[in-house]
Amino acid sequence: MGAVALLVVLAFLLGRTTGTQDAPSRSPSPTPTATTSPTVSEIFQQVGPSVVVIRTDDAIGTGVIAADNGTIVTANHVIAGAKAISVTFSDGTKARARVTSADPGQDIALLMPASLPEVLVPAILGGGGEVGAPVVAIGNPLGLTFSVSSGVISGLNRTSESDDGDLEGLIQFDASVNPGSSGGPLLDAQGLVIGIVVSIADPGKDEAFAGIAFAVPIGTALSGGDGDGDGNGPLI
Repeated sequence: MGAVALLVVLAFLLGRTTGTQDAPSRSPSPTPTATTSPTVSEIFQQVGPSVVVIRTDDAIGTGVIAADNGTIVTANHVIAGAKAISVTFSDGTKARARVTSADPGQDIALLMPASLPEVLVPAILGGGGEVGAPVVAIGNPLGLTFSVSSGVISGLNRTSESDDGDLEGLIQFDASVNPGSSGGPLLDAQGLVIGIVVSIADPGKDEAFAGIAFAVPIGTALSGGDGDGDGNGPLI
């Protein structure tokens, strides 16, 4: 728009110096273009390289690279009590990892891999969300690595029970997740991480997705926070 304005000013000055009396023609005003959100496929291509598979002694979970130094955010219950932790990056690179920080009360842990892939792609962190907003989840449900699902935020400020007490202030969403998805990123329509997946509602007590899942907001995951609400389910 600045370039258009500059051209109009230059044309006016040129008319004056040549003695032309005709007024300069008006340049058409630029028409605003609607910004389109990326598709789920595009979000997966964008964020998939930031997602890792986490394996412990007898479990599988998910994590997301959240910093340039390779720090991985995951759900604490994925790695709690594990004697050994390994991560597999999207390019197939494998590495041991150690826990650098753990907060059972928020069910969040930070991991540092012993080595990194040749190309490291940290995810971009976002802010909050609103009810009805579209979301995308990437994870390793039931061992089906690097799976993607989509849905909407169906509630905010929910509470879910855990072995370490209630998890509060959670994002409720309906994108499909299952055991193995824990620790994976919940993404907004632009592919920004807005939460870390931690649990599902399980009225049938069969640890299977029933249409409601929960994520710790990314701000809470990295800096603490609290909230209230309702909704109970097992950790996944």
